[in-house]
Amino acid sequence: MMEKKDLRIVYMGTPEFAVETLRCLVEGGYNVVGVITMPDKPAGRGHKIQFSPVKQYALEHNLPLLQPEKLKDEGFVDALRAWQADLQIVVAFRMLPEVVWNMPRYGTFNLHASLLPQYRGAAPINWAVMNGDTETGITTFFLKHEIDTGEVIQQVKVPIADTDDVGIIHDKLMMLGGKLVTETVDAIINGTVKSIPQEEMAVVGELRSAPKIFKDTCRINWNLPAKRIYDHVRGLSPYPAAWTELHQPGVNEPLAVKVFQTEKIMKSHNFEPGSIVTDSKTYLHVAVTDGFIDIKSLQLPGKKRLQTDELLRGFKITNDCCFK
Repeated sequence: MMEKKDLRIVYMGTPEFAVETLRCLVEGGYNVVGVITMPDKPAGRGHKIQFSPVKQYALEHNLPLLQPEKLKDEGFVDALRAWQADLQIVVAFRMLPEVVWNMPRYGTFNLHASLLPQYRGAAPINWAVMNGDTETGITTFFLKHEIDTGEVIQQVKVPIADTDDVGIIHDKLMMLGGKLVTETVDAIINGTVKSIPQEEMAVVGELRSAPKIFKDTCRINWNLPAKRIYDHVRGLSPYPAAWTELHQPGVNEPLAVKVFQTEKIMKSHNFEPGSIVTDSKTYLHVAVTDGFIDIKSLQLPGKKRLQTDELLRGFKITNDCCFK
């Protein structure tokens, strides 16, 4: 039987979510012969070049690194082939061309942050919370042509509490992901993998997708019920954050306000959705179709995130204002 130190692994990933898995492989004594991550990007006001979290880890641990602009580029494909990988592992990276995913003898598998076939796409954690799901999880699966459709190797389920935001679930799945990936590698080494085609897996309810999230996706619709808005906010908190426009009497330009934390108040009323009910000191309630949303934490443009009472001490919001 092959030893884990003899299996040549190439790892592909970019954000913080992918670092934990790479760390588990390196510290677990697996033979990571190379790392592939996104090209460096300028970030922030000074457009300073910023390394991805995976690149930062690779540099700190002297791991060979490639940062291709194009994954079909001949120079990159040749450099990848030179690493002679037996297996490739992908965590939060990009869609791979067949010339890349089909290269190693044991293929390429991906760690996806959902219970596939649910939530195929770029933002599975956000959408599971935004949709008010009570369960999510992680899946390892072999890559094939269509994105997120390959045969499932292993899955781990994770409950979503009503108070969890996307940051909490992200961190739980990230920590579990490292363990699941090493278990999957062990199963491949031991020849015990029994992968299942996704079309043969039982699915409860409709199949939901997890498309990329844009600014418009994050806007709060105050005409929805309280539970839908509450889930929308926590499914985008802390990042990229739900937002709304604050309209103030006598002020022409509305302010784009980010909302991070809310509570539901189920109560009948006669206010228009988006109307603000506040004492201008301690609380900020927003009328919705079946009650109010109590905003607990928010952020004005160019300012830092504050608790509502902190913000109201320095910024006047009255009952004449409204959110749209």
